[in-house]
Order: sequence, then C-alpha cells, then structure tokens
Amino acid sequence: MTRTTSGGTTADQPGRAPRRDAAENRAALIEAAKRVLQQDPDAGLETIATAAGLSRRAVYGHFPSRDDLVREVVTAGAARIAAAMPDSSALVALPPAARLAALAVALWSEVSHVRPMARVAVRSPFAEAVAEVFAPLRAQVRQACALGIEDGSMRDDVDAESLARLVEAACIAVLDEATRTGTSDEAGRRTVVLSALGTAGIDWRTALLSEPAASPVPAPQTEQETRA
Repeated sequence: MTRTTSGGTTADQPGRAPRRDAAENRAALIEAAKRVLQQDPDAGLETIATAAGLSRRAVYGHFPSRDDLVREVVTAGAARIAAAMPDSSALVALPPAARLAALAVALWSEVSHVRPMARVAVRSPFAEAVAEVFAPLRAQVRQACALGIEDGSMRDDVDAESLARLVEAACIAVLDEATRTGTSDEAGRRTVVLSALGTAGIDWRTALLSEPAASPVPAPQTEQETRA
C-alpha cells in the first residue's frame, strides 16, 4: 500500500505492534511475578521482568523495588485467601476445638497449592502487610482460643491473645515443613490440625476427632450439564 505525503507518494512503513499501556504492563508484571516466584521464591527482578516481556528498567515505572512488587503479589493473594475463610456465622455452632480445626483446614486448603509463595508471604518484609489482611482471620482464631480457655478445653497458662499467636506460629511451622519435604495435601491437612490444636493444649487423639471431614471434590460436569 502507499500513502500520500507533502512530498508525494511513498510506500507505507511496516506497522509496529501497539505498545501495551501502563495498566497492562503492571498487570503483566504481577502475573509474571506470581508464576516466577512460585517456581523460585528468590527470583530476581530481571527474571520477573523478562517473564513479563519487559525490561528491568520498565519495572521501575510501576514498582520502586522488587520488595514492592512482591508485596503487591502477596497481599493480593492474602486477600483472596482471607475472603475464602469461614465467617462467624459458619463457626458459631462449633465448639472451640472444632472452630480452630475448621479454620486450620480452610487455611491449608487455600495455601497448600501455593506453598512457596505462602512462605514468602509470612516472612519479613511482607509479614506486616499480610498480617493486616489476615486481621479478621486472626480475630477468629483468638475468639476460638478465648472460648476454649473459658470452657476448660484449652490450656489456660497463657491468655487468648498469646495462645492465638502460638497457634499461628505452629501453622506456619507446618507450612515450612510441608514445603521443604513435599508433604502430601492430605498429610499436611491433618498435621496442621494436630499442630494447631496441640499448641492449644488438646492431645493429638482428641484433636483427630475434631478434624473436619474432607470436602468432596465435585464431579466433572457432562457436556449436557454444561450446556444446561
């Protein structure tokens, strides 16, 4: 094809692919960070930028540092996980040990398939930002501990606030061990319940009785059901 200019008719220059706008570049960086960090939690900014199809310099137009990019990723992931946790109405009828077990299982179900990223999220310098997102979940754990202390089913040598923090630390320890050893989802699920309740002062045999039943995996839909 040709085009007319003030100097006459010239051949068109080959068209260039349109540049992605700033919002698309930012989204590409976040998605690339999720993929790359899941494979290698220590991956550098240049590796992430390359996976996003951008230069390292372009990254700084969106995130001042690697930590800022990773913080964006882990806080978004924490928000997704927090939204999937059972709320007070789903727990109110459960005794304290069963409440704690239900929360532990729900949390494990959300993080087990992203263990490397989950470990990054609970470590400094991201722990504080993630803790803010998880404030409602922490309140649920604290309430379960308070009720357990009150009815005598949990240890009372520490207050509910301290006990909740100890339970949280036990769950993080399970995440670390399960990630390091490649523990199966089922074994990790059971271990996180036993660790949480054991820390709360409940012996492991009783803790096993409090473990919620596994959620059934929905059967795949048939083509006819999908169309319906």
